[in-house]
Amino acid sequence: MGALGEFFDFDEHDTDLRTEVLAGITTFLTMSYIVVVNPAIMTMFPGENGKPGIAIDGYTPGEVQQMLAVVTILSAAVAIFVMAFYAKRPFAQAPGLGLNAFFAFTVVGTLGISWRTALAAVVTEGVIFIILTVIGARKYVIYLFPEPVKFAVGTGIGLFLAIIGLEEMQIVVADPATYVTLGSVAQNPVAILSVIGLFLTLGLYARGMTGSIIIGVLLTTLLGGIVTFAGLVDSGVVAPAFVQNGGFDFSQMTQAQYDITPLVGAFLEGFDNVDEFTFALIVFTFFFVDFFDTAGTLTGVGQIAGFLDEDGNLPEVEKPLMADAVGTTVGGILGTSTVTTYIESATGVEEGGRTGMTALVVGLLFVASLAIVPLAAAIPLYASHIALVVVAIIMLGNVTDIQWDDITHTIPAGMTIIIMPLTFSIAYGIAAGIVSYPIVKVATGEWRDVRPGQWALALAFVIYFVVRTGGFLQANV
Repeated sequence: MGALGEFFDFDEHDTDLRTEVLAGITTFLTMSYIVVVNPAIMTMFPGENGKPGIAIDGYTPGEVQQMLAVVTILSAAVAIFVMAFYAKRPFAQAPGLGLNAFFAFTVVGTLGISWRTALAAVVTEGVIFIILTVIGARKYVIYLFPEPVKFAVGTGIGLFLAIIGLEEMQIVVADPATYVTLGSVAQNPVAILSVIGLFLTLGLYARGMTGSIIIGVLLTTLLGGIVTFAGLVDSGVVAPAFVQNGGFDFSQMTQAQYDITPLVGAFLEGFDNVDEFTFALIVFTFFFVDFFDTAGTLTGVGQIAGFLDEDGNLPEVEKPLMADAVGTTVGGILGTSTVTTYIESATGVEEGGRTGMTALVVGLLFVASLAIVPLAAAIPLYASHIALVVVAIIMLGNVTDIQWDDITHTIPAGMTIIIMPLTFSIAYGIAAGIVSYPIVKVATGEWRDVRPGQWALALAFVIYFVVRTGGFLQANV
């Protein structure tokens, strides 16, 4: 205890080992849902109602899910250990919600890019982040991030995640007239169980139950198994395939899959037969998404934890940024999307966690969770996506910190929040906010408040929009 206290500066932060351990347990329980949610988002499921993502020849989607669960745990642990021992902050990290959706739905799904090439892009931008962090450039760019956009990012990401979650839960469906509408909830067993599970989880969260999200997901999965076993719903609709009407068929159960060899190093194949211009644009896309999503989440966590200085910046931000950069690079090498800091870290801070000891406990618990990897493939998609909606609601809270009575804040923040979900892209929302910021400042006569770097960011995003929407990317895919 003495050695740990000295290394993590317990006295300086007015904390102790017991407080830090409890804080770490709290943080882990609040974010442990990612062990099952990230694999569900990253895996490709074929069929009419399937989804894009990672598919490996010779392996079922369930086996790929379990591989991705192992990779999720390992990449999270690496990043968190760097956070604990180098940054010494009570922040926990894992593959980010929103970024994994961007990987699967936008890059692999919409653009039709190979998942191996997408991983190569993740590794490349991770290495670039490490270099930028070492030379201090990344910290400088984050400090150039307009304040209204900083505080709007969390809300925009929340709305983005909510749409993904509600769609998978079949509560929100496509409509040719209104684009989206309410599904036939009362006639759809998936939607019915999703609604029950969602309100159950929200109720547990409202009561302050630690681990409410993962508990809600597991209870929803159990309920799906019960109604299937009872014969109220056909087999395979709301429960894993091994749950049958009136019994179990364990031959349908996915075997435990800890061998991640097909994923590790797969990014190397992504460099083959790729047009240089196309690959550069993909890296460019991931760069902006990862860069500003990380900036937003770090600011959001620091804001909730009370670590920001008077200018709204996180002191020594380059250290947690390095943990993110290393986690992203390692995660891409192992086979998952970008790693980022989790807003749930604030729950540990609220329990008194103030040092890297809190992060160390979270990392150790992630390693221990390797024992539950087989559970990942047994969680239906609709149940796992309940977590997205709950987290989305939590993230909406950041909107209160925006200065809505200042038009130079209202417009950039509003553009960020609106564009993100409506274009199904975190990057586009952030870009819209950054581009609008200097324009509004000039219009109100406050052009002196705009730094040269902010003009450069706005110009870079204008070029990005021209490239992305001008047909250049599609022409080279």
